[in-house]
Amino acid sequence: MADFIRIHEKDNVAVALRNVPKGTAFRGITAAEDIQQGHKMALQPINPGENIIKYGFPIGHATEDITLGSHVHTHNMSTNLSGEVKYTYTPDGRFPEPIKPLTFMGYDREDGKVGIRNEIWILPTVGCVNDIAKALVRENQDLVTGSVEGLHCFTHPFGCSQTGEDHGNTKRLLAALAKHPNAGAVLVLSLGCENLTQEQFREELGEYDENRIKFLICQNVEDEMEEGRELLKQCAEFAGQFARKEMPASELIVGLKCGGSDGLSGITANPTVGKFSDTLCAMGGTTILTEVPEMFGAEGFLMNRCVDKKIFDRASSMLNGFKDYFIAHNEVVYDNPSPGNKAGGITTLEDKSCGCVQKGGAFPIVDVLGYAQPVRQKGLNMLWSPGNDLVSSTALAASGCHIILFTTGRGTPFGCPVPTAKLATNTPLAQKKQNWIDFSAGDIADGRKTIDEMGTELMDFVLAVASGKQVKAEENACREISIFKDGVML
Repeated sequence: MADFIRIHEKDNVAVALRNVPKGTAFRGITAAEDIQQGHKMALQPINPGENIIKYGFPIGHATEDITLGSHVHTHNMSTNLSGEVKYTYTPDGRFPEPIKPLTFMGYDREDGKVGIRNEIWILPTVGCVNDIAKALVRENQDLVTGSVEGLHCFTHPFGCSQTGEDHGNTKRLLAALAKHPNAGAVLVLSLGCENLTQEQFREELGEYDENRIKFLICQNVEDEMEEGRELLKQCAEFAGQFARKEMPASELIVGLKCGGSDGLSGITANPTVGKFSDTLCAMGGTTILTEVPEMFGAEGFLMNRCVDKKIFDRASSMLNGFKDYFIAHNEVVYDNPSPGNKAGGITTLEDKSCGCVQKGGAFPIVDVLGYAQPVRQKGLNMLWSPGNDLVSSTALAASGCHIILFTTGRGTPFGCPVPTAKLATNTPLAQKKQNWIDFSAGDIADGRKTIDEMGTELMDFVLAVASGKQVKAEENACREISIFKDGVML
């Protein structure tokens, strides 16, 4: 069992696959000090100002002399990032061969979409009715019967006192969730005096099935609980007519996300997800990569995979536009990684980003989506969203993801409106937090399985979840949304 891994032949650091004591040898180099799991060891002397290379790309530079076998981390290296970057498009032209799609058991919706859950969702248009939504869920669980798999609400603090783009984001995201095919039926719950009026919501929805989406304005009725139950009974009757049937995997849309990352994220779980993404896209399916700030410094993995110059320009605008967003708020672009990331061995944003984008595999990038914008093209997509776990996962769901594959080196329990599966980067986490973790890629670091083997297992797992297998976040009733906010609050 190896103690270290050199990810790329160009790398001048190796990553510890477990806690390694001082004196341990790797390729003739002896560790000059204890190296924790996920942390880096110098494979050659590195001078001040010289780049630290990992994944074959610079992840920062040395801030002092680094001797052979030394620990390389925040005490002796720093980021190379600053502001905007001018990107050059040099397409690599790789298009994987198509693969015959596998199948799963899903729900065929009347609008042509496919769902993997058949739930009733309550969507408050304003935070003032959050507790009413919760009470309606609590007191109407008897409607969860037959093929109706759940009754859930997704509360939030917005829908009023917002202006401009914030108001638009709230309206757009909630309307997108109302159209999500994992919901067999939806109750849109309003107060009656909020900025996000029912008329605005209907306009944002466009055409919709009145049997599937119901509306309740609480100020307009004498007893909102009684009226709400009647509408939920209608929702249950409509949703109850659907039954699972065999579907091709080409219908699946899967979100790719990481959080609580560690130094093994880019070595085990993220490449496993990348292998899965390539396979699903080759089957004609769709994956979405987001967390724009965690693409900074890893553009070399992404930009030249855009299918054409138009998509490349949109990707460039998204990346530099997000940097402008940081700068406009007088924040440094590279104020990342988090303390937990650093404890796990991630040193700079480039280090984190190069590991993060491994989830996108090697498939061409077919489209760039705005916040809460629905998927338009099958294949690998990029989505505008911050790195925040709850905000970006909600955005992935709003863009149509049926499932989110969430890799983590330190663990997290949360879930969003769609099944949010947690993939451990290391075996100790998977063993410790069995109530959170759905799938472990730790066997890669332990030398028991290859990335290809884990990718095949992950495909089987995803198809099982798409066919009804609950993930731990669902079992633990962890479901919530978080809406992006940037502007003023009235």
